[in-house]
Amino acid sequence: MRNVQQKLSVARGEQPAELFFKNANLVNVLSGEIHLTGVAVDDGRVIGLGDYEAAKVIDLKGAYLAPSLIDGHFHVESSMLTAPEFARAVVPHGTGVVVIDPHEYANVLGLDGIRYVLESSKNLPVDFFIMLPSCVPATSFETAGAQLTADDLRLMMADERIAGVAELMNYPGVYLGAESELAKIAAGKGKIIDGHAPGLRGKNLNAYVLAGVRSDHESTELEEAREKLRLGLHLLLREGSTERNLAALIPLINPHNAANCSFATDDKLASDLVSEGHLDHAVRKSIQSGLPPVTALQIATINTARHYRLRNYGAIAPRFWADFVVFGDLNDFIVRQTYKKGILVAENGKYLARQPAPVPSPRSTMNLRYQPGDLEVKAPRAGKIKVIQIVPNQIVTKQIIETAKTADGRIVADCERDILKLAVVERHRATGNVGVAFVRGFKLKCGALGSTVAHDAHNVVVVGTSDADMVRAIQELEKLQGGQVAVAGGEVKAELGLPIAGLVSDRPLAEVIRRIAGLNAAAHEMGCDLEAPFMALSFLSLSPIPELRLTDQGLIDAVNLRKTSLFV
Repeated sequence: MRNVQQKLSVARGEQPAELFFKNANLVNVLSGEIHLTGVAVDDGRVIGLGDYEAAKVIDLKGAYLAPSLIDGHFHVESSMLTAPEFARAVVPHGTGVVVIDPHEYANVLGLDGIRYVLESSKNLPVDFFIMLPSCVPATSFETAGAQLTADDLRLMMADERIAGVAELMNYPGVYLGAESELAKIAAGKGKIIDGHAPGLRGKNLNAYVLAGVRSDHESTELEEAREKLRLGLHLLLREGSTERNLAALIPLINPHNAANCSFATDDKLASDLVSEGHLDHAVRKSIQSGLPPVTALQIATINTARHYRLRNYGAIAPRFWADFVVFGDLNDFIVRQTYKKGILVAENGKYLARQPAPVPSPRSTMNLRYQPGDLEVKAPRAGKIKVIQIVPNQIVTKQIIETAKTADGRIVADCERDILKLAVVERHRATGNVGVAFVRGFKLKCGALGSTVAHDAHNVVVVGTSDADMVRAIQELEKLQGGQVAVAGGEVKAELGLPIAGLVSDRPLAEVIRRIAGLNAAAHEMGCDLEAPFMALSFLSLSPIPELRLTDQGLIDAVNLRKTSLFV
C-alpha cells in the first residue's frame, strides 16, 4: 500500500501505476460527456485520467467504461439470499454498491438482525450501506419479533456503514407530528432520512417533507412524482419484481431535474436478478424509453452516491474507488466486465470473486403455539363475509363482499368461486395468535401454500383449499425452521428452507433459484395462475397498505388502520 506522497507521485506521472485502462470511451458522469482517455488505478483508487505507465495495461479498444452501479433502496431479504450469494447474482450485472434497508431482518431479530447484515456483508465485491429500519413493528396490528425505538437507532448511527434512517412508513405519524416518528428523524440527524409516502399529496406532503424526510420510492403516477420533486424529495425510480414504476415515471425526467433521481429495486427475486438483471435492467429500460444514455448512467451512479453521501463512489475521477463496468453498446447496456477497486470480479456473466467464510446464522425464530382447530371459522346466521381481493402485479388489495360457503356449521373454502381460506400464525413469541380470513385471486383447485416471509412482521402465512393441507404446510415450515412450501393431498410437493430468520436461505444461488422455480411450478399445477404466487402471499399481511389485510391479530381495515370483523 502506497502512502499519500507516493500516490501523488504516480498521479504526476513520475512512477508507474499498478493498473492502466487505455483506449477507454469514458462515460464521465461528472461532466456529462463521453470522451476517449485512459484511467490509471493504484491501491484500488483512480489516480488520474490521461496517459500513464503501469505495471499492467488493459486495452479496452474503444469499449465504454463507466462507474459500477448503485441501488438506492433495496431489501436484500427479498432475494432470499445471503449477502455473498446476492453478490454472486448482481455483480455480473455491474452492481458495485447497494443501499439496503434490513427492515425484514429487524422485524424478526431486532438489532441482532442488523448486526448480522453488517457482519455478513463484509469483504464482498459489493459494498453494503445500511439504512436503519424506522418501523419495527410496522404497525400495532401485527406481532413482530422485535421493537426498535429512536434510542435503539442512536446506538448504531455512528457506524460508518450506516447511511441514515430507512423509509418512514408511518407517514401519517410523521406529518401529524407524532413524537415517536420525529424522534427517529432526530436520531438520524446529519445523515439521510428516507421516505415512504404512497399517494401522499398536498399540504400533508408539505408537512412530511418539512419534518426532515429527503426521498421517496413509492411514486406510481407521474403527477405524484412531479409534486414530490417540486418539494425537494429525491425521487427513487423503482423497478423491482412486482413494483414496476419506471415506465410511468421516465417521461418526467429532463436535463434540469435528472440529478434529483436515482434507481431503486426495493424488492427483487433471485431468479429475476439473474435472468432480467438488477440496475442494468433499469438502465436499459430507461434508454429504450428515450432517456439519454449518459443521463441514465448518472441516475444509476453519481446521483445515488451524492444523495446518500457515499464518498468516493459513483464516478471515475482521481480519488474515487476504481469500481467500473465495461460494456460495448451505449444503446444496449450489457455489462461485459465488472471491476471492484481495480480487481476483475465478473466477466461475461460469470462471477469471479472469492466468497468469504460464512457468518453463523442468528437464533431460531420459529416459536409457534397453535391448534389445528384454530383455523376453523364458525358460520354465523348472516352469510356475508369480507374477502381480500388480490390485485395482480400490485401490493395493494381490495375488499369485496361475498356469500360464505358453509359445511357442518363452519365457513370453508370455495374453489369454484376462488374464495380460499387464509391464515396467519404468530411465530416469534408463541402467543397463540391465529388470524383467519378469506382471499380471492390464487385460484388453487387443491392444496395449500405456506410461507414465513409475510411482510412486515413475518409470521407464518398460509392459503389453502382445506384445513388439513394448511396444517400440513404449517408443520413443514416449522420443521424447516422457516421457508416456503407447497402441499397437496397431505404431501409436500415443493419447498425452500429459509432457516436464517425465516427469511433467507443458506443454500447457493443456483439451488435457491431452482427451488423457487419448483415452488412456482407446484403452485401452478395446483391451479394458481399468478406469476409470483409466493410474493403475492407474502404481502397479504402488510397492514400499512390498503385496503384489507390479515395479521395474527385478525382482519385489518388498512384504509382506516383499525381491526375489522370478517362478517358483514
